[in-house]
Amino acid sequence: MLLELTIVNFAWNFNPAFIFFRLQVIWVLGLAMVMMAILVYLPPKIILIAGLIMLFAHNLLDNIHATGNNWNGMLWGLLHERKRFSIGSHIISTGYPIIPWLSIMMLGYSFGSLYKKSIDAAQRKKYLLIIGGVAIALFILIRGINSYGDMKPWEVQQSTILTICSFLNVTKYPPSLLYTLMTLGPALIMLMLLEKPLNRPENILIRIGRVPLFFYILHLFLIHLLAIGAVALSGRPWTDMILVTNMNAKDSPWLIGYGFSLGATYLVWILVVVLLYPLCKWYDQYKTSHKEKWWLSYL
Repeated sequence: MLLELTIVNFAWNFNPAFIFFRLQVIWVLGLAMVMMAILVYLPPKIILIAGLIMLFAHNLLDNIHATGNNWNGMLWGLLHERKRFSIGSHIISTGYPIIPWLSIMMLGYSFGSLYKKSIDAAQRKKYLLIIGGVAIALFILIRGINSYGDMKPWEVQQSTILTICSFLNVTKYPPSLLYTLMTLGPALIMLMLLEKPLNRPENILIRIGRVPLFFYILHLFLIHLLAIGAVALSGRPWTDMILVTNMNAKDSPWLIGYGFSLGATYLVWILVVVLLYPLCKWYDQYKTSHKEKWWLSYL
């Protein structure tokens, strides 16, 4: 949580004044871990059932709102609603509320039982296929009904492609039930497909997956530096990337007009992964050969 407010915050903004604080993914994962430190003493079935109830029911809270720049509003923002507050000259944004993300972590904790030594690979792959397939089927069914599971109902558009885009346009902040089903369902299928033995492409993914926090922090600094370079090449002041507010065109009018095609965006994404992979490989090897340094497991 402290990391989010310091190093991660600076990586997003490059502003030493720390004007804008985002309570996002690292923040909520840290907070959820603190809460899980208590919840792990509950029976495993209770953790699983409670996680499922929270995941499938938290969208019932979508119509509850806390208005105003006050502690009640901030508390509700931390729990469920994406909100923004000002404290003096500082702005705080609650992008990742705890209720939905804690439910996902509780289910992830329960999911770990599939990787016990008593579960063989064939049995685990069967479970992964069933759970992933059910998640995808539930997404299609609930989204098709179009009355629950996300605060953004889909609509028929002027073309089939746009209608599909509307169908898939679900809410991440906070993660809706449908967003969770849509993303974790295919992810579980991929886990099944990537079960050992691993070949070279899968080993590359494993390398990065073993050092996720290391990769995450480095990629923030790298993409921000690339953004500064892109701004300078476009003839605009590089200082536009020393941010004083949230990074989107609605809140930052001077950013209107920036941007690249979707194809160029994918190329940059690939470039970032390629550039960071050697560092991730080195760090993974360093962690593996220095197991006596217990603190490395937290990085």
